[in-house]
Amino acid sequence: MGDGAEDIFDLFGLTEYEETALTELLRLGQTTAPNLAEATGVPKARIYGVLDALSDRGFLKIVPGRPKEYQAKPPAEILDRATENQRQSYEEFETAVEQRRDAFLSEYEPRYERASASISPAAELFHVVDVGEPSERETRHIYEQATERVVVISKAFEYFDAVRPAFESALERDIDISVLLLAPDHLSAENREIQSEVVGELGGYDDVDIRFSTERLPWRGTFADPSMDYDSGTAILLVQEDEIPNHMRQAAITENGAFVAGLKRYFDLAWEYESDSLPEVRSFEE
Repeated sequence: MGDGAEDIFDLFGLTEYEETALTELLRLGQTTAPNLAEATGVPKARIYGVLDALSDRGFLKIVPGRPKEYQAKPPAEILDRATENQRQSYEEFETAVEQRRDAFLSEYEPRYERASASISPAAELFHVVDVGEPSERETRHIYEQATERVVVISKAFEYFDAVRPAFESALERDIDISVLLLAPDHLSAENREIQSEVVGELGGYDDVDIRFSTERLPWRGTFADPSMDYDSGTAILLVQEDEIPNHMRQAAITENGAFVAGLKRYFDLAWEYESDSLPEVRSFEE
């Protein structure tokens, strides 16, 4: 999804006909359904249903008359109404879920517990998701659920924009965030440029600690709330496999407190003994 003016219609969940009709109404002003059908190419048999749907969403008003006419609401009002529609939809969804919560838990928690009893400890250690949107979604969840600390280990933090809202929300909750990046001399020219841009953006946050690993990173990922009592912690990680493209890779997720504590031990050692606060950029060699 882009950031242009027309791209916002994708957020509204409109059909192609609805988007076309609304866009044209914003240009034309007030007009009749037959005229709008003629101007947009929306079939006359469909145009009234399209206009009714837009009216139900609060995006246009109907002017009585013979024939009646249709006029788009002001652009700012359309945006406000779209936001309100989403809020109401979420509240209705939340209410519907809560009404069914007890029945759902009564039915499925016993089944889950019986099924889980036969799962080996090794099988419970990890589950995996595809790299890309699924792994970014899980990473955002780690930020959202963190209560004390988040640690990021990454080559260039190239996915920062995908997790930025959750990242900023964590900072607003006074979560400590540390970022360990790979020193630029270990990166390709392309990744070095990406890292430089991300570091520039991270520099705008007062409470983010950044260092650069002088050694290659065997794995990268995000973990939160490690405890040396092994009673908390969540992590998502993937091992370094440059020969495998990202779309063919999977990331491992664990809530095993002992494993997350081990990741913290690795991070602490790398942060203390194998990293610099400012990277020394040398020429990259393949």
